[in-house]
Amino acid sequence: MTLEAWYMDSSDEDQRLPHKLSPNQPVSLDELKKIGVLHWKLNADICENDPELEKIRKEQGYSFSDTITIQKDTLPNYEEKLKMFFEEHLHLDDEIRYILDGQAYFDVRSEGDRWIRIAMGKGDLITLPAGIYHRFTLDQTNYTKAMRLFVGEPVWKAYNRPADDFEKRQQYLASLQCA
Repeated sequence: MTLEAWYMDSSDEDQRLPHKLSPNQPVSLDELKKIGVLHWKLNADICENDPELEKIRKEQGYSFSDTITIQKDTLPNYEEKLKMFFEEHLHLDDEIRYILDGQAYFDVRSEGDRWIRIAMGKGDLITLPAGIYHRFTLDQTNYTKAMRLFVGEPVWKAYNRPADDFEKRQQYLASLQCA
């Protein structure tokens, strides 16, 4: 199954709903790639010994990883964390997530500043480039288990919008002009 992405509606309903426009306006993998979002589909059942994941980690320089389970029973301060993850923000490093189980959404800003929702499921590995505005939420299953990957030591700092003065944001915007 391929990754599904679409432009979102502007409804304030539950963030865990799909929020598709009517009619739906899908976004292709090529369109995501143009804004720096990379995707791989892997076999999450063999993540510990997956040669394809190891190849990607070496090529991309992902040297550190850990695992997080996001559900009410396992994540301390669950409600507060979900609110924090859903705040529009950017990072000064790439954000790399590999869904090992469950489902979730990443929302990213298009070049024209529209929200694109990316439906993530088991086996989806995604890289969001440093400087892209984004947010994260669970879907209605209220559960996902993800591997977080990093280049070097993990950096957890998020900068809520507006954060346009950061050099990484300016570099990201410049990369869109070159694409």
